[in-house]
Amino acid sequence: MPVKKGDFVRLVREKFENSLEAKASDRRLSSYLFETRGEILETRDDYALVKFGRVPTPNSWLKLDQLEKFE
Repeated sequence: MPVKKGDFVRLVREKFENSLEAKASDRRLSSYLFETRGEILETRDDYALVKFGRVPTPNSWLKLDQLEKFE
């Protein structure tokens, strides 16, 4: 089931690693991206703006197909 605005999500490590986005990012990604709940604030084309609420970090644009609903 696709994710949408307002959903709580996490970044899937297996889908993110070796992607174009991963190669363009700092290789020292924090574990919160993969382990904590983020909220989709907005979507645009194939990307979602995700806010990780409990961690004082900037919002991130992440590819929709690299996200899954947080269970």
